[in-house]
Amino acid sequence: MIVGIPKEIKISESRVGLTESGVRQFVAQGHEVLVETKAGLGCFITDEDYIAVGAKIVDLAKDLYLKSEMIIKVKEPLPQEYDLMQEGQLLFTYLHLAAEPQLAKVLCDKKIQAIAYETIQEKDGSLPLLTPMSEVAGRMSTQVGAFYLQKDHGGKGILLGGVTGVKKAKVTIVGGGVVGVQAAKMAVGLGAEVVILDINHSRLGFLDDLFQGRVQTLFSNAQNLEESVIKTDLLIGAVLVAGHKAPQLITKEMINKMSKGSVVVDVAVDQGGCIATCKPTSHTSPTYEINGVLHYCVPNIPGVVPRTSTYALTNATLPYGLILAKYGLKKALEKQPILKSGINVYNGYIAYQAVAQDLNMEYRPYLN
Repeated sequence: MIVGIPKEIKISESRVGLTESGVRQFVAQGHEVLVETKAGLGCFITDEDYIAVGAKIVDLAKDLYLKSEMIIKVKEPLPQEYDLMQEGQLLFTYLHLAAEPQLAKVLCDKKIQAIAYETIQEKDGSLPLLTPMSEVAGRMSTQVGAFYLQKDHGGKGILLGGVTGVKKAKVTIVGGGVVGVQAAKMAVGLGAEVVILDINHSRLGFLDDLFQGRVQTLFSNAQNLEESVIKTDLLIGAVLVAGHKAPQLITKEMINKMSKGSVVVDVAVDQGGCIATCKPTSHTSPTYEINGVLHYCVPNIPGVVPRTSTYALTNATLPYGLILAKYGLKKALEKQPILKSGINVYNGYIAYQAVAQDLNMEYRPYLN
């Protein structure tokens, strides 16, 4: 199969779909890999690095899309890329379609075989291709929050862990999944006072055991959310419902009751956000203020640490990409049935029920 790796064009997105080691494995299995020139420079992978492992460098994105049978990306195609995609092409990337109605329509119109990293799901409910980026985003959310709590960056001027004789900062994390756990690990490590809210009792029990009393766990209901949000210095939104838009659990009224100089980081913004006052920003203009509360709502948080993120992502996606390249989608599903949960668009229709429901589009499941 001819596999194309385009340069990401989202603002400040320096990740790339495959590392040079990933390309090497595709080439070793007999596939042709086309890499757009300078696609890897953001994470310090040069064209020469790709050439050394057998890739072919392509100067123009349109030529890469035209020649490739499968496109492997990091982020969803942007409007500038819509016309580049070829009818029936296989697309393997993060899509987050529930928040992207225009893209969903384009993928359907072009009958793209679109497989989303974020909805590939194991029987136990885990999301193996989302997990590495969730780990990065979770850790970054605390790091970013601590940065913006500094007075010179617009915050109230407090140190997350405090010092001897001085109160610690309060960190509230809404959602106890992978993002929430990683955010809490960082916050606890920095010495903050941490609260995690979730609706799953067994998950709360797991978190209690994991953190051994170093965090406060609370059942996520309106009262607990409001009381926690009002008192917090750093609020991290870490809610995920696979395939769906994120539910808006934090209201504007709650945010308005927070003290001035507090910081909000909504990691769920790429799925529409779980905080009512959040709207997508970018790494070039990451924050805005509402009623004195600083909001950081960058959809591609891991893009600011592209080398770590790219290598972690390739580690996770490579086995699935190799199977798709070797067998094509239909036969790949026989070899790796988990891939079926990743099919978001197929044969002109939305093939993932949660996405179809949120976009109010016709749902037609993939049928062998």
